[in-house]
Amino acid sequence: MKMKMKMKKIKKGVLLVNLGSPDSPSPKDVKKYLGEFLMDKKVINIPKIFRSILVKGIILNTRPKKSAKAYSKIWWEEGSPLIVLSNRLKEKVERKTNLPLELSMRYGNPSIEVGIKNLVKKGVKEILIFPLYPQFAMATTETIIDLSKKIVLEKFPNIKLKFVESFYKNSKYIQILSNSISNFLNGKKYEHIVFSYHGIPKKHIKISDITKNHCKIDKNCCSNFSEAHKYCYRHQCYETTNQVAKYLNLNKTEYTTTFQSRVLSKFNPWLEPYTDVFLSKLAKSGTKNVAIVTPAFVSDCLETLEEIGLEAVEDFKDDGGENLHVIPCLNDRDSWVEVISNWLNKWEKQDLLPL
Repeated sequence: MKMKMKMKKIKKGVLLVNLGSPDSPSPKDVKKYLGEFLMDKKVINIPKIFRSILVKGIILNTRPKKSAKAYSKIWWEEGSPLIVLSNRLKEKVERKTNLPLELSMRYGNPSIEVGIKNLVKKGVKEILIFPLYPQFAMATTETIIDLSKKIVLEKFPNIKLKFVESFYKNSKYIQILSNSISNFLNGKKYEHIVFSYHGIPKKHIKISDITKNHCKIDKNCCSNFSEAHKYCYRHQCYETTNQVAKYLNLNKTEYTTTFQSRVLSKFNPWLEPYTDVFLSKLAKSGTKNVAIVTPAFVSDCLETLEEIGLEAVEDFKDDGGENLHVIPCLNDRDSWVEVISNWLNKWEKQDLLPL
């Protein structure tokens, strides 16, 4: 009698990964967090000895107190908004999928190593790493991929890894992002909509250029097709804006893409136009009512709640504007949960993602 052999199905699991946050808004915890973040060569791309002098010798002696004060303004009773919102998202997605799910942060706690370890304890043999960033960048998606591979190679050699690619122009993502913007605008007419993305050094764009000759960071390179676009943060930001504008039927004069959160830009030029400079020009030119959305983030955090929600709002009014309407991130919106859950369920059953 011939016996049919059944193939044992490999148990899959998912690790959602966001940027991270200090454990508390105290200067001590902020210093520890900034040290881990800024010493990453994917964040500050200079030789380690000079990076160490810059970060440990200068930045960590001045910036933690200022950053701690900013974190204190937006800290919730439950903890860091980024961590709280990411956990809410994870818990909602868990209820819509049979896959084991863990949440990690690239910097701070819970770490990627802890997340992978927890999945392994659940019997998972294949892990899908899901960076919660719509657009690819060295300092976000790439550093998550690199660290995940390093941890698995050194400590979990029998685990297979897969990665969710950037979903900046995925039709479902564009749809829910556009609807979220529309819902929060609630039919009100604003004179301008600003799409503010986290800035990065221009040097990062050129380093990520796989063709080594396409990215000129001018008016044309992001609109002319190139293989470089797969890893070009600037192109992906503009493409996200363009897709949303098309979905919402926005005229080109009604919106602008800008970049926020620059650091040491005098010595290391960052992507332009700068959000704060552009908002100031709008206000001083007589524009009174502006809406702003931050599509580089899926979860509200220091950069959206303090830098935009508090600082930019105040500066806009000081410059003559009246209302800077801040549109929240997707956070744990049901439509966003539904999209993620569908992606993961499709991967579990068909071994592919619609990205």
